[in-house]
Order: sequence, then C-alpha cells, then structure tokens
Amino acid sequence: MRNLLPFISSHPGGRSALTCRFRCGDACFKETPNTSDNEYAGDIIAGAVSRRSMMRAAAVVTVATAAGTAALTGPSAPQAEAVALAGHGHKPGRPHKPSTSGARGLRFSPVAPNKDDQVTVPDGYAQNVVIRWGEPILRGAPAFDPDKQTAKAQAGQFGYNNDFLSLLPLRGERGRQVMVANHEYTDEILMFRGYDPANPTREQVEIAWAAHGLSVVVVQEEHRTGRLGPVNRHPLNRRLTATSEFRMTGPAAGSTLLRTSADRTGRKVLGTLNNCAGGTTPWGTTLHGEENFNQYFANGTTAMHKRYGIGSGGTERKWERFDRRFDLAKEPNEANRFGWVVELDPYDPDSTPRKRTALGRFKHEAAQPRLTSDGRPVVYMGDDEKFDYLYKFVSSKRMKKGNSRAAREHNLTLLDEGTLYVAKLTGDSPVNEIDGSGKLPNDGEFDGSGVWIPLATGTTSHVPGMTAEEVYVYTRLAGDKVGATKMDRPEDVEPSPRTGRVYVALTNNSDRGKAGKPGVDEANPRNSNKHGQVLELAENWDDPTSDGFAWRLFLVAGDPEDPATYFAGFPKESVSPISCPDNVAFDAHGNLWISTDGNALGSHDGLFGVATHGDRRGELKQFLTVPTGAETCGPVIQDRRVLVAVQHPGEIDGASVEKPASVWPDGPGKIVRPAVVAVWRKDGRDIGV
Repeated sequence: MRNLLPFISSHPGGRSALTCRFRCGDACFKETPNTSDNEYAGDIIAGAVSRRSMMRAAAVVTVATAAGTAALTGPSAPQAEAVALAGHGHKPGRPHKPSTSGARGLRFSPVAPNKDDQVTVPDGYAQNVVIRWGEPILRGAPAFDPDKQTAKAQAGQFGYNNDFLSLLPLRGERGRQVMVANHEYTDEILMFRGYDPANPTREQVEIAWAAHGLSVVVVQEEHRTGRLGPVNRHPLNRRLTATSEFRMTGPAAGSTLLRTSADRTGRKVLGTLNNCAGGTTPWGTTLHGEENFNQYFANGTTAMHKRYGIGSGGTERKWERFDRRFDLAKEPNEANRFGWVVELDPYDPDSTPRKRTALGRFKHEAAQPRLTSDGRPVVYMGDDEKFDYLYKFVSSKRMKKGNSRAAREHNLTLLDEGTLYVAKLTGDSPVNEIDGSGKLPNDGEFDGSGVWIPLATGTTSHVPGMTAEEVYVYTRLAGDKVGATKMDRPEDVEPSPRTGRVYVALTNNSDRGKAGKPGVDEANPRNSNKHGQVLELAENWDDPTSDGFAWRLFLVAGDPEDPATYFAGFPKESVSPISCPDNVAFDAHGNLWISTDGNALGSHDGLFGVATHGDRRGELKQFLTVPTGAETCGPVIQDRRVLVAVQHPGEIDGASVEKPASVWPDGPGKIVRPAVVAVWRKDGRDIGV
C-alpha cells in the first residue's frame, strides 16, 4: 500500500487546520466571542468559604446514591487495590497485555494508543460499517457515485460527517431499530474532485446543503452477531437538510428578532445547520444541537453577530453567493434562526421538526433530558466555545406516559414552557492553591459549590435590561450580564441514569491564562489547557429543579504520567491516556463512555469507558481508536453493541480527493467516507462483562 500523508497537528489539541476550517470556521484563531468583563470563577474563589463551612451549608449536600457511590463531598480514592492494565503507556504502538479485569462493563483489554488507519477494537471484538456517506436510504435515491453526485441524489442518501447517533426501538419489526444521525458539516475539499474553494459551483453548494442536517434510517441486526445494516427505503427513513422546513416554537417564536423577508411570521425556518451532539428523550423523540452555525453567515454587521462569532467578511463555503439569507447585510435576522435545539419525532416521517426557543440560543453541543420525581424534563446543555457557559432548562409540564396520540401530542410541548438557567461555579480552595499547573489543592480535589441563575421563564425575563425574547435569542449576552462562570469549552452534558449526577465534558481551552484572557479557577485549573477535563455535578438533594449544586472535577485529562492529570483518585499507572473529551454516554452499569476530539497526545482519537462509582471509580480504559484524521462521535452503548460515528476520516492538512490521507473505509482507490460503525463481542456476550 502506498504511503499515506503524515499526521500533522498545527492547531490546538490534535485537530488539523482543515478540520478547524470547515467544522468551526477557524474559531480557535479568531477573537474569542466572549469579551465580557463579568466575573469568572477565579474572582469568586478569593471569597470562597472553607471546605468545612461549605460542607455545613445547605447549598452543598452529600448525595448518596442507590448504586452505593460515595457522596460528592466525600472521599473519591478507590479503597481496593487496582489491577494494573499492562502496557497502559502513551507511546503509540506499545502492546497491551490482555486483561479481563476491571469494573463491570469495562472488562476488556484496552486498545493501545496508535496511528493506524482503521477502527481498532479490543481482542475478542468484531466490527462492521453500518452505513456510509452517500448510501441511498429513500425511495428513488441512486447508488452513490462521487463523480456523478447531484443535490437531488444526496437528498435521498445518508448525509456527510455523521455525529450524534440515537437508536430507538421499533415495535412489531423483529431485530430492527430506528437510527437517527446528525450530519454536522461538509468538507468540500474531500467531497469534490478539483474543488476550487474560491469558486464553488451552484451544484456543489446545493449538494452540500443536502449533505447537512439529519438522517432517520431503520437498521436491521444480523442474527447471532452484532452486525447492523440499513433497511433501504423503509417508510420511516427520512432526510432533513439545509433546505427542509423547520418550525420555531416556544416563547420567542414569532419574535421580530426572528423575522426575515422570506418569513414575516418568524416561525418558519429553512434548514438546520452544524448539528453536533444531541439527546434522546424519555417520550421517544430526539434532540439535536445546532453548534457552529456562525460560520455559514457572511457580512456580520452588529455587536451581537460578533458575540456569536459571525465575521464581517465572506465565508469559507461562499453560500451567500447562492442564497441571500446567508448574507447578513441583506438578512440580518437569518442567523438568529440557528443555534437552537431541534426536536425530531423519528416515528412520524410527515412531522415538521421544531426548534425549541425556550432552551436558548448558543452553540449547542448537545441536550440530554432527565425527569424530575414528578415527571418534568430537565435538559442540561453546554455552549461549545472558549469561556462560554453551562445551562439547564426545567420544564413546567409533566410528561404523560404511554403512546396514545394525546400523550404524544402533549409531550411534544414539554420543551416549550419552563425556566432557562445558567451556571455559576465557586471553588472551595484558596485562590493561591490554583496556580495554573493542574496541581491539586491541599484538600486533594478540585471541587466546590454552584448556583443556577435564572434567565427567563416563559415571557418573563430575569435579566435586568433584557426582554424575555432577547434572553432566548441572545442567551450568551444574558449569561454575560448575570456573571456566569467562563468554562473551557463545555460540550456534551449527560446525567447518569443510575445516580442522577451530571457529567460535563470540557474539551480544552488553549487561551486559558493568556494575557488579556481569563485566568485559571478551580473548575478550569490549567493554563493553556490542551487536554480538557470532565466535571461531575450533583444537584442539591438530588433534585434536578434545585437552584444549587455541588461539583468536582472527575477527570483532568492528559498523559497519566503528567502530574497535572487526575482520574478520580484511581491509580494513574492503571489507566489509559485520554485527551480532549467531547461526546459522552452511559452504559447499563453506570460507566461513563467518552469519545474524544483532537487528541493532543499524538494518537488517534478514540472511545473510552470509565467507572463512575464503586472501588474502581476513575478506572479508565480505551475501547477503540478511529482512522487517520477522524474524530470519534456518537456514541451509543447498548448491552451487546457499541455504535460510533467516524467523522471526517482523512481530514488532514494537504489532503484532497486526489491526495487522500486515509483509505478508510473501503480501501485504496475509493473515496474516503464518514460512516457509522458497530462493534460487538465475537462470543455474543454483553460488552465488557
């Protein structure tokens, strides 16, 4: 096989410049949108109460769980001797000794860090590609031909750069499930032969519009294995694209801030853009976060455009040349119609997806609900930008059980009424103990308390000087005004279904501590943070509607041999190295599974499992790695199957269709294609037991 292009990392973390260019519009190399002077956690720490008084305070409670985990303010170090994972070392290619020990659900031999151009899984496991970019899923869609692709064909085919995945049950069809996938962005350089970035054609632009959005596709499992494959042309299969109809709902729907010349009502939007992670609701719908939508809009003219990262010039893809709505000089409100959480009913192919304004507008990474004791959904959300904020939404309505039409119609209104909050975190250690190196403070943990600051409830604003509509449309500004804590890129946020604790993936922040930028604080304790961390949060009294919480850093990522790393107190010689946590999910055993984006340790990105409770709390193992240039997305963790979305394989600086940096998934001579992969045990037993 011919030599591949070298692995090059010229941007923060391990991400290539090509990925930064097409996924987020080179956000890392532009002015940080949050230039507000609101206080951040570092300012608050100086006046923080002592650990002892904090533990006495009602705002910080011990949370004992049904799973028997330690209280959040209690000791976190494992009590039993850890079994070392032989060959955990961070050097690519270093062999691992097979190991079946570990927390239940994590009893597999960890995959070694590597740079192999493939999906690498543990010994005893098998895999298959479920579906690739361009595979037909709708009736009449042709087979994929990259040299004869059309916008009409793409609109009936699986989209590009799959990210969030959800698998839902399909009653009455044995062995089948409904898979929903986000398609975050397109990379035209890797899609089209001879692509000229300065002069895209209309056909190329319209293909890209059709490759964005969402896919709904029924999948069939193969008897006696974990293999999955698409059921082409199933009646539930569906594509939503950048030109499909979506509906604005909730308290800001119809606002003058959402009206355009094409939509005088402020309620009808064409398309969804840059859908990153998401969530699956207890009532059987899926949620999809519109993240780096700013990069699609040209000629920003206002301070609010700038606060959302929209530039004053042209865009990378040049869509503004082909549709005036992407030119804010002509349609200044069009960008306000993106940056929302979208709710989709995958069981109704004729339904119109809804953009839920009550959940606020920012760069939504994900949205995963949990239910209160009386059945109201609470949704936790991160704004994936350096120095932006963590949010939650508490619905005022209770979910109705069952699958009756009345119940489904009621449940489709749950996310339109409630209260939107933003988080403010306080550390419990003296400010001089948080020195930017990642060294633990004297109490042995990065931890503290926090409050949820209300922003708006229905048509009532809680932010001085802003109307409720302004709070929902300009949520970042509302967070600035109330002094929310500036975080290191809060991405996926997931509540544990076993314990109720909430886990926040903070991917990285290369600007932390730089001149003129916010300094370190106890929740974001490292300067020039390359590797990120995972925060663990426990609501007061384990009540998701509470306005206070306790928190601590569960993981401080990086090379375990680096003193500036922390794995919930678990022996660091017994864990896999991890960098840049991104999407997270839970398995049935309560383990947290973490996919990474931009590994800054020299290895390819991967999927990791970590125990969150018991005497192996903090034991982290790498389950798989993805091919050259790819990011690990998804994931879905079932009893006998793991699903991951392999996003942007081959997206390496200098790569193109003519000069591929990867030959995954179909081998030499074939175009590189993002795809979904299923992994299962060869013996048919449950994952990791």
